[in-house]
Amino acid sequence: MNKFYNETLSKLETTINEIELEAERSILAYESAVEYIVKTLSEVKDFVIERGFKSVDEEINFFKCMKPSIVSKLIYYNAIYKIETKKPYGEKPVRKYLNNELKKLKKYFDNNLEFYKYYRTNSSYLDHKYFLRGKHDIKLSLDTYYFQSDHTFSTSHDYKVAKIIANDLIQVYIEDQLNSMDKHPSAMPLDKEGITWTGTKAGLTELIYALHYQAVFDNGNTDIRIIAQYFETVFNVDLGDFYHTYLEIKNRKNSRTKFLDNLRDGLSGRMDDQDE
Repeated sequence: MNKFYNETLSKLETTINEIELEAERSILAYESAVEYIVKTLSEVKDFVIERGFKSVDEEINFFKCMKPSIVSKLIYYNAIYKIETKKPYGEKPVRKYLNNELKKLKKYFDNNLEFYKYYRTNSSYLDHKYFLRGKHDIKLSLDTYYFQSDHTFSTSHDYKVAKIIANDLIQVYIEDQLNSMDKHPSAMPLDKEGITWTGTKAGLTELIYALHYQAVFDNGNTDIRIIAQYFETVFNVDLGDFYHTYLEIKNRKNSRTKFLDNLRDGLSGRMDDQDE
């Protein structure tokens, strides 16, 4: 069991890292990570159902430590995906939104305080009820989710452990977002009398992503969403769901960089005219 688990976890973490690097930790990366983790969990389930456990201790260890370490990644990336896709525009709305997400984590902690204490103090006196299949005790604050789960691959509290691990990571992610906003505050207030973008939103989206992928802002350390908000402010334009626009650009049948191609051709043409 240990050999299979270690190899599976190592492959999972390596693949997720590759996905994040390739997709620049974008929403697309989180979506791909979720899909891959679901596939991995299915493989782990098949292995467990076919092989079984050699002892009670091995079963407890799997549902207390091994399975939660994988499921926590699923919870984490799915949560980040939802946070990013639902995130509003504007500094104040974003701050309020992220702080509300932190409150949800705190509420879960408060509602499960006793189990948090049990898990974080490395207690084991209730492991035979928490982490053995078919041994649940309804008096131990069971989630409704457990009764709907597949009991051949679930115990009453393995998901809670995964949730605790994931929530710690989600909290770090959200706090990093808030700290980043403190270090990189929004640009100047919107000036209706300033320069206004009169080209297409798709064109500006092309430009923003091209600049982002060239790492020309803060050596590539600025989040694409912050860059987009800056351009919206400076050029008095609302890009709407710019990530969705980017996906449409990627799916173009002809030139996927139509605006950038026109910029290059237009500049080159002007230079040629000036040389004559």
